[in-house]
Amino acid sequence: MSDQIKHECGIAMIRLRKEPQYYIEKYGSPLYAPNRLYVLMQKQINRGQDGAGVANIKIDTKPGTRYISRYRSIEPQAVNYIFDKIYRKYKKAKKQGGEKALFDAEWLKENIAFSGEVWLGHLRYGTHGENSIETCHPFLKQNNWRSRNLVMAGNFNMTNVEELFSRLVELGQHPKEKTDTVTVMEKIGHFLDEENQRIFDKYKHEYSNEQITAVIEEELDVARILRRSCRDFDGGYAMAGLIGNGSSFVVRDPAGIRPAYYYADEEIVVVASEKPAIKSAFNIDYKEIREIKPGHALVINKDGSFAEHEIMPAREKKSCSFERIYFSRGTDPDIYRERKLLGKALIPQVLQAIDFDLKNTVFSYIPNTAETAFLGMIEGLEDYLSAKRREVLLEGKPHLEDLEELLNFRPRVEKLVSKDVKLRTFITNDSDRDAMVANVYDTTYEVVRSGIDTLVVIDDSIVRGTTLEKSILTTLDKLNPKRIIIVSSAPQIRYPDCYGIDMSKMKDFIAFRGTIELLQDRGMSDLLVETYDKCISKQVLTENYVKDIYKPFTDQEISDKIAEIITSKEINAEVKIIYQTVENLNKCIPDHQGDWYFTGNFPTTGGMRVVNRAFANYMEGKVVRAY
Repeated sequence: MSDQIKHECGIAMIRLRKEPQYYIEKYGSPLYAPNRLYVLMQKQINRGQDGAGVANIKIDTKPGTRYISRYRSIEPQAVNYIFDKIYRKYKKAKKQGGEKALFDAEWLKENIAFSGEVWLGHLRYGTHGENSIETCHPFLKQNNWRSRNLVMAGNFNMTNVEELFSRLVELGQHPKEKTDTVTVMEKIGHFLDEENQRIFDKYKHEYSNEQITAVIEEELDVARILRRSCRDFDGGYAMAGLIGNGSSFVVRDPAGIRPAYYYADEEIVVVASEKPAIKSAFNIDYKEIREIKPGHALVINKDGSFAEHEIMPAREKKSCSFERIYFSRGTDPDIYRERKLLGKALIPQVLQAIDFDLKNTVFSYIPNTAETAFLGMIEGLEDYLSAKRREVLLEGKPHLEDLEELLNFRPRVEKLVSKDVKLRTFITNDSDRDAMVANVYDTTYEVVRSGIDTLVVIDDSIVRGTTLEKSILTTLDKLNPKRIIIVSSAPQIRYPDCYGIDMSKMKDFIAFRGTIELLQDRGMSDLLVETYDKCISKQVLTENYVKDIYKPFTDQEISDKIAEIITSKEINAEVKIIYQTVENLNKCIPDHQGDWYFTGNFPTTGGMRVVNRAFANYMEGKVVRAY
């Protein structure tokens, strides 16, 4: 999208189900697992450029042998940086033990880090706070008992951190930070400790302490731990964890807000946030990749057996629609199809906006992820033209066009906008900065007829409208078109996200700004005060009161006000904004109905609290996150 926002972490996990020597002999390399984890993470770089981390656990090592390894990085190329360090371990192994040692799995496990059976990778997209090594996943909770060690990473955000923090304090803990990552880890860690103690108490009269340790590692009930840990969580999450004994899990929120997919065969179990990553790393058919069910955890035991377990009762599925519109890779065949459908669904609105004057209209898109929706829009235009030709030729309907021209006509398609990635806006003076920002995008000249043509340019979504206002419209206006119509394949973003995407402040949304101006224009500002009073007076907020401020206006009225806001005095062309309808969004993406950004229908009570708090913050002039 033209407005860049931070979003979505990514997870990648691999569990080898056979002895490490098996992979060395079959694939001719000791790097089977790290090589594939590298591909899993590289294919999800779209999910996290702030940092990355990798953890590895060796199963059944001898006492005195390090069995947990972890690297994290906030370098610009964090994934490459981490894997370069891991690969250097193997180069060192070759020098230390010779070529033969490099292909001896037992020797590697005893002498080299990152040579174990269980791997966890994370790509970080920080929604707040500093970007430091300490904020990078995976997080590690250490203990001298192997089955009490916990490594965790996730794609999540909790709306009730204060409540979860208080529960930890009530349990007698003293958490070092009040963040969702630390709080969640400590909560799961607490019940991991209790599970260890439960099994210890069960067998303490039958075995020695050393013997019980082995029994605990075999009998650890990970699903039970997660059921006890997750019952208070309110948020969107796909959380992955490794336990020191070699067990592992990925647990997903009951509404399926955050994505998680897996593939398993006799050799491996692999989990990732996106299907194309698994497809690329293991060259398997898409139909073999399964989705972890909402409210369930995929649990992989120490012995390599695995199953999905219900952890929380599933709610109505509300998987994030933004994943499909923009965040996830478009190489997923279902996402590719859905994005094309989103573009095609806009055709009736576009045709009306251009008065059906295709001859004098040029169609384009804002690179790069809007390209697929653009292809769908062009397909829709072709379908429209085919229907017109059929009416004339087969049904004999009258027409104004020359028949030859009607048969040969094609929509005018051009690439008008290109981003100059080398240009940096480092000048501090505001007016100079605006002039520089206007040149971040470049355009193709001499393809638009001055004062005659209308430009229709599609974007994935319009969040803040800043780039449109400061750069894209200015760039397009240089072509001297008659009209500029900006088309969004997503509906108006009216409400903040609280489940992992960095869209937390009401004032950032151009649709919200447009609505505020409409209320002011029409002398309806009292509605803001009334809504604010509701947001702060209710003890239990289970309703989104912010919806009230949008009710007086149609979608088109808000769109027209947005067009007015982003059109500076320097723009000569008439500017119009078209947004996708929520109805069409849900038709095009039927299996991902998480549309709270657009409708305000948050899938958890915590989401309702957050949106009301976000509005209250706006009214109080607080520029802070609402969760």
